[in-house]
Amino acid sequence: MSMHDSAIMLRRNFKHTIRNPISVFNAILFPVILMLMFVYVLGDAFSVGEHYVDYATPGMILLAVCYGLSATATAANSDMTKGIINRFKVMDVSRGAVLTGQVIASMVNNVIAVAAIIGTAFALGFRPSAGLVDWLGVAGLVLLLAFAIGWFTVALGLFAKSPETAGLGIVPLIMLPFFSSAIVPADKMGPGVRQFAEYQPFTPIIETFRGLLAGTPHTGDMIAALAWCAGIAIVGYLWGTATFTKRA
Repeated sequence: MSMHDSAIMLRRNFKHTIRNPISVFNAILFPVILMLMFVYVLGDAFSVGEHYVDYATPGMILLAVCYGLSATATAANSDMTKGIINRFKVMDVSRGAVLTGQVIASMVNNVIAVAAIIGTAFALGFRPSAGLVDWLGVAGLVLLLAFAIGWFTVALGLFAKSPETAGLGIVPLIMLPFFSSAIVPADKMGPGVRQFAEYQPFTPIIETFRGLLAGTPHTGDMIAALAWCAGIAIVGYLWGTATFTKRA
């Protein structure tokens, strides 16, 4: 029953997404526009020791995951604050399915956005050295990151007092990649910012993507990336389910 309910919730949430062109723009087209801007407009200004599109693609993958989050947070909050959750309770819909449907819908959007980014990167001259195992590692990390961030975003959306607050609350998470190694290497940043970039959660995730796509993954970055993803997922799940139980 729970799996059936989750499938229904997924279909419902995905239909809501594609009917909202702004959400589609933020989740898929805007990361592509950012990539074109950084590669064509700003790329020559950065000295990264390789073609800038090769350097930037891993960071753009993470940005693609982050840029659709405001719609997920807003949707989760709208369901809670507009009484839709109470309707589901009357219909005897599994509580877990409501949250799982939001998370999986967010993951589907993220996978589509990442595919668009990678396709754009190849069109711009991206030529990775990754083998089959490396590409499987990239795909697995994308799914794990999308799962972790999805739960955290849904939890934040449920916690917020209004859809507007939920949308604004996700902005720091969207901005965090810009203070990582996504755009330029952390060692080229100024004091303070450099240390923050080196130790924040997104940098090891980006460096793991970068290593996998180059065919030379670094074990330390990979362990840190997996640990951060697991930690974010656990916090998001516990926070989300607790908030849902309290407010539903």
